[in-house]
Amino acid sequence: MWLFSIIDVVAILTEQKDFQKARKYWNKLKERLKNEGNETVTNCHQLKMKATDGKMRITDVANTEQLLRLIQSIPSPKAEPFKIWLAKVGYERIEETEDPEKAFDRAVETYLKKGYSKNWINQRLKSIEVRKELTDEWHTRGMKEGLEYAILTNEITKAWADRDVKAYKKLKGLKKENLRDNMTNLELVLNMLAEASTTEISKEKKPESLDENRDIARKGGNAARKARLEIEKQTGKSIISSKKAKELGPRNIEKNESIKK
Repeated sequence: MWLFSIIDVVAILTEQKDFQKARKYWNKLKERLKNEGNETVTNCHQLKMKATDGKMRITDVANTEQLLRLIQSIPSPKAEPFKIWLAKVGYERIEETEDPEKAFDRAVETYLKKGYSKNWINQRLKSIEVRKELTDEWHTRGMKEGLEYAILTNEITKAWADRDVKAYKKLKGLKKENLRDNMTNLELVLNMLAEASTTEISKEKKPESLDENRDIARKGGNAARKARLEIEKQTGKSIISSKKAKELGPRNIEKNESIKK
């Protein structure tokens, strides 16, 4: 999770070069927001960050969601583009509530703009459906969203890919990026197989504890691992790729083909 210095953001949006004046602006804004009952300010934390004098000093910080909420309260030309964007996103979310198909259309449009191939996008959307079926099953079995889902996902990944999520992301040079958004078609297919297998086994076995669910996650992952090893045996090369999103798009494929010629 990223945390940002609120005073630094305030200074940029209000075009205030003097740190003390930016701090006073934030203190007044914070007081006003508290009086309005704004929970964003109440939930803000403090953290030591490097100041302009090079020393580590305590300052108010906010996560991305809190920061976007605070930006809405700052009357500034520099804040206006964020406010317009937030209004647009809010409107789109309301549209998607009324017509969920719009969410898929926007997802396709976003992936196309990023340079992904249509074939990859189709696989990715299918993987979202498979993932949803799995998380619904975990919810039915009493698993908690967040930590327990992450633990079970890690077990599935370790089983089929012979590396946990952290190691997989490290291989691809990822930090906050979504791992699935950086998988090749074949990696996506095997990940889907692992998750779909886990869902089906869970429905049959009806696990009741986290340990039982972890065991089933490993079994589901192992089903995909067998398929991975067989493909690697037939092709003579590893399926697990270090390629990232920028290397998966059609533009990159065309570039590689022209180099071969």
